[in-house]
This record gives sequence, structure tokens and C-alpha cells, in this order.
Amino acid sequence: MTPVEEFDFVIVGAGSAGCVLADRLSADGRNRVLVLEYGGSDSSVFIQMPSAFSIPMNMPKYDWGYWTEPEPGLGGRRIHQARGKVLGGSSSVNGMVYVRGHPGDFAEWEQLGATGWGYRHVLPYFKRAESCVYGEDPYRGGAGPLGTCNGNGMKNPLYRAFIDAGQAAGYPLTDDYNGLHQEGFGRMDMTVRDGVRCSAANAYLKPAMRRPNLAVETHALTTRVLFDGRRATGVEYRKGGKSVSVRATREVILSAGAFGTPQILMLSGVGPAAHLKDLGIAVQHELPGVGENLQDHLEVWIQQTCTQPISLAGKLNPISKALIGLRWLLFKDGLGATNHFESCGFIKSRSDAAYPDIQYHFLPAAMRYDGKASAAGHGFQVHVGHNKPNSRGRLRLRSTDAADKPSLLFNYLTDADDRAGFRAAVRLTRAIFAQPPFDPYRGAEIAPGPDIRSDSDVDDWVAATAETAYHPCGTCKMGSDPMSVVNPEGRVHGIIGLRVVDASVMPTVTNGNLNAPTIMIGEKISDAILGLDPLPLSNAPFDGAGASA
Repeated sequence: MTPVEEFDFVIVGAGSAGCVLADRLSADGRNRVLVLEYGGSDSSVFIQMPSAFSIPMNMPKYDWGYWTEPEPGLGGRRIHQARGKVLGGSSSVNGMVYVRGHPGDFAEWEQLGATGWGYRHVLPYFKRAESCVYGEDPYRGGAGPLGTCNGNGMKNPLYRAFIDAGQAAGYPLTDDYNGLHQEGFGRMDMTVRDGVRCSAANAYLKPAMRRPNLAVETHALTTRVLFDGRRATGVEYRKGGKSVSVRATREVILSAGAFGTPQILMLSGVGPAAHLKDLGIAVQHELPGVGENLQDHLEVWIQQTCTQPISLAGKLNPISKALIGLRWLLFKDGLGATNHFESCGFIKSRSDAAYPDIQYHFLPAAMRYDGKASAAGHGFQVHVGHNKPNSRGRLRLRSTDAADKPSLLFNYLTDADDRAGFRAAVRLTRAIFAQPPFDPYRGAEIAPGPDIRSDSDVDDWVAATAETAYHPCGTCKMGSDPMSVVNPEGRVHGIIGLRVVDASVMPTVTNGNLNAPTIMIGEKISDAILGLDPLPLSNAPFDGAGASA
């Protein structure tokens, strides 16, 4: 590559949305597309084997290694924020859980100014992206690039016990939480195809890389967007100790994620003027919302001992792990071919909630995200969190060096309703675990533990133990108010030829994991970039809030 090379589109970031754009924008064979990615190859077996996801998530080679500032609502703890630094971005290191969100989430987006992002608008793009192992229906896609399934089909009886316990506690069952009814208990789907992680790189980018009009540059750290007046004309990046400039004759598209995209905008002089001036950055265009509106999901792990030797604890020894890995290498099946989150639940934290705001990931083991057991012997747990937080944070630059990670402050649990949501989550989970379907398996409570009973006890325990669910978003929100950063087609306000397409454009965090809606955002805005008509609105019925969207 040379400093004068030109492309029609330059995409910064090969993550969940960037990979979609690389495929869709290069599909006609005419558009010249360049993707810049700071990470490298995703060929590691630890990335491709679904059950090994905790390994790359904790490896500096594949993780940007962000940390928050001391969080006042978490007792001053700093929280690790893993973000994928590899082809596929966070879709190559995440837990692969496939959740689109509730229809009410997208009604909320429209109410906040993201016109054209209601559920009937976005469902066709979710479908276009997906190839569900159960086949196509009014909600699920059957021929898209992104493969989804239920892993090993809930063979472990603890998965079914969790679903049955939810029903015994008075909650509905749902055949498909991504379909007509999110609320209830049922199977959980994952982005796995034929036993292999179906990252955005595997689904979109790698097939597209066969095209001569698509170039992918790895180990390229984007330092700033280049401008001619108010028009974005290209980007500057560093690779191998050299600074390289590349031109975009049509558009520059930032898909560097909820942390990387606002950082690049600020380094380029687009953002809150006072902050930029404090760092000596010339203000190209003032947009006070860049870096604001930072949101995330927190979760806690509620754990029980298991009285029967059927949990994953028996598979954590080196010999068992080796056998699981060998079977996966040979046949792409077995315990290596699942993320182990095969059943789930979505419930309301209070009876007057518009729609479910508590999410469960059930795991037939009591273990941490690093893959180590939390207690001796067998156990099971749920990852549970309050999914519609009111707390908002911000991102700021530390310096003018693109390699210097930004300052992150989420203000987790600083809102009283957020704390109440977690108290409800703990109370309701204990009631579910106490139901008869768990009688054959339930031992003593590991966490929070029998001494954690009062509201203040629960508040203190949550503040001391809660971790991120790795769902940051919102730092370049869509809308038309003074704090919005992009319009509903992803165009940066006041700038020509510059778009943002990633989770940073979400006005509010959705009720679930973010990989699926981020891929949908890439699908939907790719049509806008290409000047195509939006897909026809869905007429599939759906329940609850947002039914008129």
C-alpha cells in the first residue's frame, strides 16, 4: 500500500458491523473497499472452538484490555472491559449468545429520534443476516450468512430443570425469545455453525475477501479521519512504525465500536469542543454528544451447589479438557461445540414493567469467566442482570495518542432504580431455584450465600461482585437532538462523507446481548450507504410494548 492509494469506501474496524459492511459494500464487484483492523488473524483454535471463548477474551493478543475508572456505584472498583482486537472484533471473543432484543427496545429508539428503526423496520434485517438451524419463519432467517443454533440441544438435565423451574414459579414458556414472545423461559441460541464459532469474520468477511475489490489491512491503528473542510476525505493510520494516509472517494465509515469510534472522532477534532481544546486538538466540528450516553449491562452470578455429579465441574480437569478439544478438532461436536449457555429466561423486575428487563443465562457449572471453578465440587449458576439501566456514563480521551486507551466511566448503579432492579433479580432468582424441578439437584447456595438477605446486604454484594456483561454502546447515538451524533442513516451530523456504523449509535441498550443488533445495524445501514430502498416492513405480529412501531 502507498500513501496515495484510493478506495471508494474506507471502513475502520473489522468487528461485528464492519465485517457486514465489508461484505455488502463490496458485493457488486465495483466498489473498492478497504478495511482497517488493528488486530490480526482469528485463526486460533481458542477463537474458533465455541467452548474456549474465555481464553481469547482474556488474552492481550486478542483483547484491547480496556478498564474503567473507579466506579462510584461499585465501591470504587475498576471493571475490565474486554473488546476484540482481531478480525471479527468482539464477535470473535464473545460468548456467542444470540439475542435480538425486545420490540419495545426499537420503539424506544424511534421515540428518541431514530426514525425508521422500529421493530417492523429492523426485523427484516435480522432475518436477512441469519441462517437459523430450525429454518425460516416469520421471525427467523433461513439463508443468511450468520449461523445460529442451540449448541448441543440441552442434553444436560440441568438446562431443562431451569426452564421447568421458571414455569413452576409462574412464568410462561417461550418457544423462541427472538420470535413472537421474548418473555419466558426456553432454549438459548448461539452464533455457532457446524460446531464452529460463527463470528462476523467467518460469516461475512472471509467469504468477501476472495473479491479483488476488497482489501483488508491488519495491524493498522487508525489515528484520525482526514478532512477537506467539512468533508471526510480519508484516514491516517499507523502500521509497522510508519504513518500511512489513504483516501476515500465516497465515504469513511467508523465501525471501531463504542470505545474506538468516539475516540477516533475526538482525535480527528469532532466532539465536545472544551474537551478537545484542553488536549490541544483543533476543533474540526463541535458535537457535544461524542463520548456521552455510555451504557452497558451489568450481571451477577447466582450459584448453587449441585448434589448430583452432572455439572461441567467433572470436565474441568486437564485430561477431560484435552479429550473435549481433540473431539472438537476431529468432529466439530461434543462439549467443545457449545458456549454452554443453552437455556435462558426473560422476566420483568416488577409487575408494571412494560416488558422483560431481567435476563438469565443458565450455565450447568459454577465457574468464573476465566473458566476456573468458583467452588469445589459440582454446581450450577445463572448470569442475571437488570437490562434496562438508567445510569449513563461517558468516554474521554487521555491524550492525543491513538494508542492511549480512553478514560471510561459508566456510573454503574448510580441510579436508584438500577439498584432496585438488581435486588429484584436476586430475589426472583432465589425463588426460581427453590422450585420443585431443582429438588433433585439443589444443594447449598454458593453465591450470594445464606448471609446475604436484607436489601442493604444485596446492594453491597452486587456492588462488590457485579461484572460487565460486555455490552457497551451509545457513545455516538442516533437522533436529531443536540446530543445526538449521527442521523438515522449513520451520517455524522455536520460532516459530509463520514458515517458511524456500530453499537455506539444505539440510543439505548437493548434487552439482551449486543452482537445480533450490531450486525443488524450493519445490514440496515449498508443499504442506506448503497442508496438502496429499505427492505419491506415486516407484518409479523409481536407482543408487548412497541407493538405499534
